[in-house]
Amino acid sequence: MRHLQIALWGVLPYLVLVLFVAGSVWRYRYDRFGMTTRSSQLHESRLLRVAGPLFHYGLLFVIAGHVVGLLVPERLTEDMHITESLYRANALVVGGLAGVAAVLGLALLLWRRLRVRAIRQAGVRGDRLVYPVLATVLLAGVAATLLGSRAGSYDYRLGVSVWFRSLFELEPDVPAMAGAPLLFQAHTLLGIVLFALWPFSRLVHAFGVPLGYLVRPYVVYRSRATLADRNGTR
Repeated sequence: MRHLQIALWGVLPYLVLVLFVAGSVWRYRYDRFGMTTRSSQLHESRLLRVAGPLFHYGLLFVIAGHVVGLLVPERLTEDMHITESLYRANALVVGGLAGVAAVLGLALLLWRRLRVRAIRQAGVRGDRLVYPVLATVLLAGVAATLLGSRAGSYDYRLGVSVWFRSLFELEPDVPAMAGAPLLFQAHTLLGIVLFALWPFSRLVHAFGVPLGYLVRPYVVYRSRATLADRNGTR
């Protein structure tokens, strides 16, 4: 069992990181124009207008919560006079609502894909594989949030977070992760699998977020009538 724990929590994260980077580079080099959402809005838009924002905004808050929970040490929140009960309540309310929103949005997107034949046929093999993994990761995360919000329950900041930060030091704290409850281990392991599948599914479109739109100049559109009047006056 000791060897298995070392393989899962001391070796696998680095292997997946190499696969994630190499796969993303390969995808950009050989399938640059395929790194899109493969939008299916033309086939169905009414449900997409609800499910899309619900899933994406919920996921953004989930990611933000993970960044704070995994990277911010407990001693820092104590120095900021944030009590343990307040931290757990915030994780339950904000993290729980974000997780439920992401799960509900994903469920609606999957229902939409199953219901509309054209959307279902447009899917690729990598996406069909990543959907159940993503759904399971989100459900396990919501369950872990509910479990960790109870007083006296497992404090992931003293276990999972310590292990996660130790990965950046290239000295994985395997016992910190091996001592976590099974639910937290499953959530973490499924998250690792998700990152392994990331470059080979539509999730890779996250790298194509059009941040340039925030700083580019305005685009001025003119109607044909305006252009005709302008040309006629010359």
